[in-house]
Amino acid sequence: MTRITDNLAEIRQRIAAAAARSGRPAEAVKLVAVTKHVEPSIVRELVAAGCRELGESRPQELWNKARELADLPIHWHMIGHLQRNKVERTLPIVSLIHSVDSRRVVAAIDETAQSLGRTVPILIEVNISGDRSKHGFQADEMAAALPDIIAPGHVRICGLMAMAGREGDAGAARRDFAHLRELRDRMRRSLPDGASLDELSMGMSGDFEAAIEEGATIVRIGSALFEGVAP
Repeated sequence: MTRITDNLAEIRQRIAAAAARSGRPAEAVKLVAVTKHVEPSIVRELVAAGCRELGESRPQELWNKARELADLPIHWHMIGHLQRNKVERTLPIVSLIHSVDSRRVVAAIDETAQSLGRTVPILIEVNISGDRSKHGFQADEMAAALPDIIAPGHVRICGLMAMAGREGDAGAARRDFAHLRELRDRMRRSLPDGASLDELSMGMSGDFEAAIEEGATIVRIGSALFEGVAP
């Protein structure tokens, strides 16, 4: 418990420092703890330490952890690839879906959200690095795709999500984050009334400070939080 508390405090201090360098308060950046492969007993310690925004990249793990930890006040985030056939079971659990990567997934979310009588907040995943192994819309197709993404009545687009390229160095990661911010800023010029793209989910354990300096409002951190605690 002490190690998790210390790790969480250190990450929050680093977030605050990076936010200050970008001219923003620490509260402008949300920490989502990625609990992939982390045992529920350890997740309980993290929540007890004060971190309630948790993310999973695999729907099945999300379902299982949400069931095992149903007694805790957790806000779950779906941060990995979401197939259409897993939307129905995932939507009732999550507070935000980060990884919407196609028009068909948008349509599936909208249909399920309508049946649930709610509006679902989502982020659009952009393959900002152009890495063929990654999911997401290509940056140059976003302008054409945006009307179809915004049209459904039970989906609320809150912003964009991306990962830095796997092969690049720290400078390349920073450029990817800057490109996502610049794309968001261009897209904002053609948004209909009432729509916004305020959120930028970018940055993980190895690069979250650069992401914050380039405008991230959400960072997804796993291994740095569980160093010395979980495999």
